[in-house]
Amino acid sequence: MELRKYKPDPLSPAFLLLLLLLLSISGRSAVHAYKNHTVGDSLGWFDKLEKPAVDYQKWTAGKTFGLGDFLIFNTDNNHSVVQTYNFTTYKLCDYDDASENDTTEWSAADPSATTPYAVMVAVPLVKEGPNYFFSGNYDGEQCQNGQQFKINVTHGQGLPKSMGDPSDEAPAPVVPDTGDQTEAAPDTIVPSSFDNPRNDVADNDKESSSSNSISLVYCFKFNEFFFLLIGIASACFLSLY
Repeated sequence: MELRKYKPDPLSPAFLLLLLLLLSISGRSAVHAYKNHTVGDSLGWFDKLEKPAVDYQKWTAGKTFGLGDFLIFNTDNNHSVVQTYNFTTYKLCDYDDASENDTTEWSAADPSATTPYAVMVAVPLVKEGPNYFFSGNYDGEQCQNGQQFKINVTHGQGLPKSMGDPSDEAPAPVVPDTGDQTEAAPDTIVPSSFDNPRNDVADNDKESSSSNSISLVYCFKFNEFFFLLIGIASACFLSLY
């Protein structure tokens, strides 16, 4: 006896339920998550005189940058990392007259023609809108030779609590140690808020705790409902065989 093959009816309740579940899964996975963006990818953070292939504005194309993301700059002690929200400062490749409120030097260059060493600088994105980056040393020469780019930062998921308020004073830039640097591992420069989250007042802690508890309850309830739908769909399909 020839077995009859089941062909799903695209209008059947079971099929529509399965389609709804698939759309739900894809929608949940599409939510923006915090990301680390390695600037220049394998080329790192250098000017065109050292690495002619770099094109940082091209590197930004097609990427989405959100609050709470980090930019990772892999460079050396001959190059610096300056972040500014001031277009004029960026255009001039000069931060000498920049305001402390809109410009931060995350890593100052420590020029060495004989023993350059690797440095990794982690820069958090804490303000929506245009963010500008460039190397500010050698009288702007590195910046003028391609070591600069601009991005637009979206709200995304918003800032995590550990990063504090973007209106707070930016952490002071960290200068890499100029001592003996014979090891292969690069220095890592990160903002103080990354390892030391800001302590809020007691009332805010209570509010945050309450909010997190409510969110957790809703999360569990959603997951229970989600798996219940999966079970119903599975039962419907099994009953058709």
